[in-house]
Formats: sequence, structure tokens, C-alpha cells
Amino acid sequence: MKSALLIDDDPIVRKVLSKALSTAGWAVHEAKDGEEGIQAALRHRPDAVICDLLMPRCNGFQVCRALREQADHLPGLKIIVTTHRGFATDRLNAFESGADHYLVKPILAEDILQLLTSKETAKASPSAPAGAPVPAAQLPAGNLLRFWGVRGSIPTPGPNTVFYGGNTTCVELRADGQLIILDSGSGIRLLGQRLVEEFKGRSLELTLLLTHTHWDHIQGFPFFAPAYVANNQVHIQGYEGYRKGLESTLAVQMESSYFPVGLRQLPSNITFSEQREMEFHVGPVRVRAIFANHPSVCVGYRLDTSTGSVAFLPDHESYARMRLHPRAGGPKGQATLDYCRAEDQKLVEFLRGVDMLILDAQYDEAEYQTHIGWGHSCYEDSVATALAAGAQHLFLFHHDPAHDDARVSRMVGHARELAGTHNSTMSIEAAREGLEVPLLKGQRA
Repeated sequence: MKSALLIDDDPIVRKVLSKALSTAGWAVHEAKDGEEGIQAALRHRPDAVICDLLMPRCNGFQVCRALREQADHLPGLKIIVTTHRGFATDRLNAFESGADHYLVKPILAEDILQLLTSKETAKASPSAPAGAPVPAAQLPAGNLLRFWGVRGSIPTPGPNTVFYGGNTTCVELRADGQLIILDSGSGIRLLGQRLVEEFKGRSLELTLLLTHTHWDHIQGFPFFAPAYVANNQVHIQGYEGYRKGLESTLAVQMESSYFPVGLRQLPSNITFSEQREMEFHVGPVRVRAIFANHPSVCVGYRLDTSTGSVAFLPDHESYARMRLHPRAGGPKGQATLDYCRAEDQKLVEFLRGVDMLILDAQYDEAEYQTHIGWGHSCYEDSVATALAAGAQHLFLFHHDPAHDDARVSRMVGHARELAGTHNSTMSIEAAREGLEVPLLKGQRA
């Protein structure tokens, strides 16, 4: 009897597929996360693995690589990757990691069975589109949010971006004695200069949370001055990408071909933590993560502090807008509609009641028509998400490099009008460099 291993953190998916495979005569094993799945594969040696792409503890890319490295113990293994996202780069990366097939949810059990009994492989066309630290008392009193980089894709200095700023993603949060930095785009350079001046002569401990390792979110780290101070403690945390871990990715951009100082030459005490769970703490600050609809492994964070909450989702595209758009292609139907709505609702619940919401709003609705599947939202969807979640304050974020100050201001004006039609009291601003917001629960920014 042939056997299959189902690796998915969604018990409903496992239940449905397990029943269908068992009925078809397959012996079925299950695992609820990638790490458990790898061990189960080595123990049971199945003929096929059906693995979700985005899971806590160990993602599908890692599972594929780990199982292919055990080829001698798993001869002839067929791997099917499933995902709720349809990015072409994810499809390509899955095949490069060792997958044989790549299916976008919602999937039918018949599709799985057909692939399991087929001798063909989807690898022939991988590029096919898919649809001594500073004690807490030495930090300034009060919890504070400060923006250092608000632009997406590439820095855009110049006279037309002076008001909102041209640096790429970087946000500072000081809360409950912790110094937390969200992403290290080019804006982190100015933050680093400020910190060196503020803590001159005293060691500093900070945590850098990375949503993902696309260049506009890491390109400023080589210029982060506190990393060059010997007594400083820099903790870098995030989720592993499809091919390389955080340390390897940051080290590559600092290789001698690109930068004069290597990562391992930095004198500060830098530690890396590949996040495995979707909830953890930075000191007393509770941090939760959610996978975003963006190419590669990308997350958003929600940080709950003693005086309020902050959600940071700089790169995300509405599932329904992307998958159901007339130009997106691919099969449509009630199952797809229901699935997309459910995925969007998961984000709404993750954001429920948040005080400060920093959310991707790169395009307007007209621009989006030529950017379907790029992994970014139009601000109309960002407003709708914030309203549905009951956010207190919305910051439109990840401004497009082609948008000047006047264009961003017009987007803010229209976003406020949209909120007004729902009689909402939610305040809306476009994030801008240098903006400081006290983090006080229930207070308008």
C-alpha cells in the first residue's frame, strides 16, 4: 500500500485530504508543522508528501530542502507544495527547493490524487505564472512610536519627497523598557546616528524584527552605527526565507564585492534568532506574527505593550482583490471566493482593536490594475481592512517611489473621505519620516 504524509497546520485541510486519500487506498500520516513533518517523513518513509508552504516552526521551502537532502533514505519521494498564495516567485522558489508540484488553495482532493498517480512532473516549467546593556530606566520614559523610513521599493530622495520622506522601511518602538526596530531599510541609518548620539559612552541593547529580507527592508543595516560599537547588543529576529537564513542573507549584502566591511567584522555583539513560533516576547512586550500575502516568506507583526498595541504590516496584498480580480486569471468559483474572504478575515481578526496600524497602501485603485500580484495593496483596501478591524489609528505606509508628497496627500484625503462614509472616528495619516507618536491606549494620534 502506498503512503502519503500530510504536513499542514490547518487541521481541517488535513482531515479532508486524509479522508480522500484513505478512501482511495492510501495509508495516511499527518504532521501539524514542518519540523514534525520532517521527522515523520524520515520515520514513515512515505511515497508522497503534501506540504503547506507557510507554517510556524518550519516552512515548506525548508521541508523540501531537508527531505531532498535525505534522498538516499527517501528514494522516489514526490513532494506537492500547497499554498494560499499565487506568486510566480514562490512557485519558482518551491521548485528550486525540491518540490515536484505547486498547487494554489483552495485545492480539490481529486487534484491531489491525480498528481500522486501521474508520472509527470511540474518542474519542466517552473517559471509559469501562478496567479553591559542599557537598563530600562535609561530609556526615555513613556512608550513611543517613531518613523524613520516610510518608502517602498527604493529610496527616493529629492525635493518632491521632502515632507513624507524618501527612505525605505524602518520604524522604532520604545515600549516597556525595550528598544524594538521594525525592519532595516535605508531609514535605519538616521536612527543609528540618533542612537549613537543619545547613548554615547553607554552600551545599548536593542531588538531588530525583520518582516522579510527583500532589499528595501534590509539595505540600511550595513550603515547602522550601533552595530559598530563594541559593547552594544543587537538581537536580529525574523523568519527564514526560502533559501537562506537571516544571517546568511544579511552577510551576502556585506560581502567584499558590495561593501568594505563584512558582517562578521562588526564589533558589536550581534545575535540571530530564526523565529519558529508565531508568538513570542521581547522582554515584556508580547509579539504575534501573521504570514502576509507577499512573495517569499513575509510576515506582519503585532506588538502589545502596557500602554497600547502596534501592528506593522508593510508588505501585503488583499487576497480577494488579487485572486478575484478579472485580470488575475485562474479558475474562479464559490470555493475561491469563500477561501479569499476567509484569508482576509484572518488578517482582520489578527488586527482586531489595534491602537496603531501601519499598513501597506502603496497604490491607488487605478494603479493596482497594472500591479496585480506584486504583493502590495491599494489604499482603498487598507482603509477597509482597518475599519473592519476597528483600528484606532491608520498609517498609510510603503509609499510608492513614483508618488511625490502631493500625490500621497491626495491619497490621505480620499482615505479619510472613505472612512467618513462609514461614520468612522478612526484617524488616518500617511506615515512620514520624523513623525513621533506617543503610544497611549485609546488616544488619537
